[in-house]
Amino acid sequence: MAPDTQPPLLALEDVSVRFGGLKALDKVSFEVSSGEIVGLIGPNGAGKTTAFNVACGFVRATSGRVRYPASGKTNLRPFELARAGVARTLQGVGLFPHSSVLENVMAGGQIRPGGGFITGLLALPSGVRAEQALRENAMAMLDRLGIADVAGRLPSAIPYGIAKKVSVARALMCEPRLLLLDEPASGLDEAELEDFAALIKGLRATMGVLLVEHDMEFVMPLVDRLVVLNFGEVIATGTPTQVRTHEAVIAAYLGVDE
Repeated sequence: MAPDTQPPLLALEDVSVRFGGLKALDKVSFEVSSGEIVGLIGPNGAGKTTAFNVACGFVRATSGRVRYPASGKTNLRPFELARAGVARTLQGVGLFPHSSVLENVMAGGQIRPGGGFITGLLALPSGVRAEQALRENAMAMLDRLGIADVAGRLPSAIPYGIAKKVSVARALMCEPRLLLLDEPASGLDEAELEDFAALIKGLRATMGVLLVEHDMEFVMPLVDRLVVLNFGEVIATGTPTQVRTHEAVIAAYLGVDE
């Protein structure tokens, strides 16, 4: 886990969200630091997806704020995330269906300076060089994740578990300090879950990771720390061991009175 002297990568501070008369989040606070994997969990309707979308800028907080201290940014919008060192994956795979795997991964590196597809299409020398470098970087990323052999295929022609890895490869192309994962275990079989967990653990060395997940068997051995929501409020934070035995968490998941 990251040293306490380092500023967190993400900090939600007393964030509340209202949708009309419904309070989806009520003064939610938590942090994610470099070198740690944090899981955001809770029963159905607990508010975890809303909290995740606030962190991504897709939902604006009614009150409170979302800070990215390592980059000095606050309340970013989705299009500002990548340049602030933040990447996210979608709940499914979110790949462009008519582009190859390689092209999908290249799309994740378009914020890099020096041009890319557009300047390449204009045949500008700097753009052509930049596109070639981007293509090589994308191939290297696919190779790093062990899926370079599917580079030329369309997303529809590869297994779902591989497509999940492609979505992570695309996210990693912007060289993030913080990676936000939306239900990474959904749709994966047991072997794919084990493989994907190993991939996420390997990212800890260079970044912080926040994930929303329903699969407790997947998330418990994977994360360093858990934030548990229920009815829009944080009811527990701590290590998986601490949270597993927390009375409020047990009550929330079993639906019994404390």
